[in-house]
This record gives sequence, structure tokens and C-alpha cells, in this order.
Amino acid sequence: MKKINLREHYPFYSEDVFIDVPDEIADTLFEAERQERTYRRRMYRYKAEYSLDKNDGIEHDILFVSFSPCEIYERKVTYEQIHAAIASLPDKQAKRIYAHYFLGMSKAAIARADGVGKAAVCESIRRGLKGIEKFLKNIF
Repeated sequence: MKKINLREHYPFYSEDVFIDVPDEIADTLFEAERQERTYRRRMYRYKAEYSLDKNDGIEHDILFVSFSPCEIYERKVTYEQIHAAIASLPDKQAKRIYAHYFLGMSKAAIARADGVGKAAVCESIRRGLKGIEKFLKNIF
């Protein structure tokens, strides 16, 4: 049995706590700590520290997902169908849905801009979404 300090292995211990553990566990903990120090030393020595701010293309490759031609076409068709569905709505409903979902305006802000109550805007958007749903169901 070996005595270890839990504070050295677990960051949430704020004061020293010593316990007895079997030799195998103590050896495993010390070996893992040694390997971690070796890894950090190797990273430093070979300057293998990566940053997304380095402008070497890593960030772009992570964020940019290339779509296949089929996926691009499906997106285009979907956007066209959504815009056709919105265009089929009455003018006020279409404007309110566009303002809320595409421009990111809150329903209260739309209500202030239109000079109506928030409940009227909520109801208008709800009815507009029902209209879009009916339009899209008729397409398919």
C-alpha cells in the first residue's frame, strides 16, 4: 500500500487529503502523470501547439462543410418552396413571419412596429405557419 495525496491528482480538492491505495493504482497514477509531462514537453519542444487564430486553415476546414451537388440542389429547391409558401400568405402574415424568422425580430418588436398588440402578432404568425404547412402539404 502506498500513500497518495488526492489534491495532486484531482483539481477539485482544495486541501491535502492522503489515502492509502494499492501499489498498482499508485503506479498507474504516477505513470499517467509522467506520460502527461512527457507529452507536454514534446509539444513545447516541437512547437506543436495549434491555435484556431493562427490562420493556417484549420478553423476554415472545421467550420466549412462542403455539400454535394445533390445537397446544394435540394437546399435550393427547399428555399424556393419556402419562399413560394410565404408569398402565398396575406401580406401582413408574410411580413411578420419574415421579420420574426428571417430578420430575428422579437414578436414584441414586430408588434411595436405595426402598432398592434403582441397577441395579435403571435396569432398572425401562428396562422401564417398553418398556411405555410397547408401550402407545403399540397406540393407533396
